Amino acid sequence: MDRDVTERRVVVGVDGSPSSYAALRWALRYAGLVGGVVEAVAVWELPGLYGWSGPAVDMDLDMEEARDRMRQELTDVLGADAAGSVRSHLVHGNTTDVLLRAAEGAEALVVGSRGRGGFARALLGSVSQQVSQHATCPVVIVRAEEG
Repeated sequence: MDRDVTERRVVVGVDGSPSSYAALRWALRYAGLVGGVVEAVAVWELPGLYGWSGPAVDMDLDMEEARDRMRQELTDVLGADAAGSVRSHLVHGNTTDVLLRAAEGAEALVVGSRGRGGFARALLGSVSQQVSQHATCPVVIVRAEEG
C-alpha cells in the first residue's frame, strides 16, 4: 500500500461481520468530516501456508474472486457511489499485524467490536482488543447496529 503522507486516511478493518459493516459506515462518515479517504482492509490467511495439506489452491483465481466479493460487499453495505470512493485492500497475513501496519500514520483505525470468530458473550473481539492496545493512531471500536 503506497501512501501519500499528506493525505488524511481512515483505515477500517472489514471481515463480513455486522460490526465490521457498522465500522465501515462509521469510517465513511468520519472521513467525510475530516476530508479524508477510507481504506477498507480485509485480511486473509491461507491454511496451506501453515502446514495444512488440503486440496491445491489456485492463488490468483482465489485472490481475484475474493477481491470481487469484497467489492460487492462494499457496494451492498455502502451503495455504489460511496463504495466507489473507498480504497479496498485484500492482504494476506495476521489480522492484527496487517491492520496495525495499515494504520500507521492514519487519522484513525476503525474496527468492529466483534468479528466473525470468538465468543458471542465477549465485549471485544481479540483483534479489536489487540489493535486498541498497540495502534499508533486513535482507534474507534464500533458495535453492530441493533436492528
